[in-house]
Amino acid sequence: MRIVITAPGGKMGRLVVREALKRPEAFTIVGAVGRPGREYIGKDISAAAMSAPVGAPVYDAIEDIIGQCDGVIDFSTVELSMAVLDACVRHKKPLLLGTTGFDSDQEAAIAEAAKVIPIAESHNTSKAVNLVYELLRKAAAIVGGESDVDIIEMHDNKKMDAPSGTSKVMGRIIAESLHTDWARAARFGRQGAGQREPGEITYHSVRSGNLPSTHTVIFGMDGERIEITHHAYDYGTFAKGGLECMLYLRDKAPGMYTSQQAFGLEE
Repeated sequence: MRIVITAPGGKMGRLVVREALKRPEAFTIVGAVGRPGREYIGKDISAAAMSAPVGAPVYDAIEDIIGQCDGVIDFSTVELSMAVLDACVRHKKPLLLGTTGFDSDQEAAIAEAAKVIPIAESHNTSKAVNLVYELLRKAAAIVGGESDVDIIEMHDNKKMDAPSGTSKVMGRIIAESLHTDWARAARFGRQGAGQREPGEITYHSVRSGNLPSTHTVIFGMDGERIEITHHAYDYGTFAKGGLECMLYLRDKAPGMYTSQQAFGLEE
């Protein structure tokens, strides 16, 4: 599969490049897209990704390369992602969207684009995290109604959005299982006096040092509690999962797909 990778100098972009190079039977990187003015524009992608030579350059505009690919893998910024989304729609290219932090208008634009192209908006491309989603769905259905639910998520101090996209998905899964509205149930942090309200899904975000990605969901009951935790020690696992999601999107009809579908965890 011929792919374009955005932000090849970013944390995830670099890893996607390196993992794709390990699978030449499945992937050919035809180009990458970086921000205009970056020192590696026009150079081999390896200059940005600090990888083995790729044999394809970094462009500063998605239009310069999108016609040569079978799909785009995007772990970049909201601004670049929206430009990539627009180009993918116009050129009818599948898009794996791993960027987080979109506002409601941008989410609406993504949903509209999915009427034209296949999109996987994957806030987390780890197979293990997607399994955790299923465990949360089961736990919430059984004990969620009698529990106080807290979500603690930890990331390094360079992560831009809080709470994380992954933790939002976790909260929405729990809210859906409890037949409640996530936007009304979610509470972000806690301070001051007063007892917590029944049905709250409370978020606690930590941004410190170079902490690995960690998500813990607590179901607190009288006399006991359940904790479901995922630790990511190597971000390469997200790159591997992203590539699997990209393969899944190939030849799919237009629509919004999930990484859970790509990993065979849901139909």
